[in-house]
Amino acid sequence: MTEWRKSSRSATSDNTNCVEVAQLSRNIGVRDSKDPDGPRFALAPVAARELFDAIRAGRSEA
Repeated sequence: MTEWRKSSRSATSDNTNCVEVAQLSRNIGVRDSKDPDGPRFALAPVAARELFDAIRAGRSEA
């Protein structure tokens, strides 16, 4: 079973803007925590790191 984790940075007072990530067999899964059965996508580990680094740096064009 896949273990989805929510970042502590996602925790807000209303918990409305949260994503979860999971280590998949070869990729990193990403989904909306409010809709765990809804759409999700998988990124190659290198692409996931680039995306997460861009988000941390505040770059919205990632």
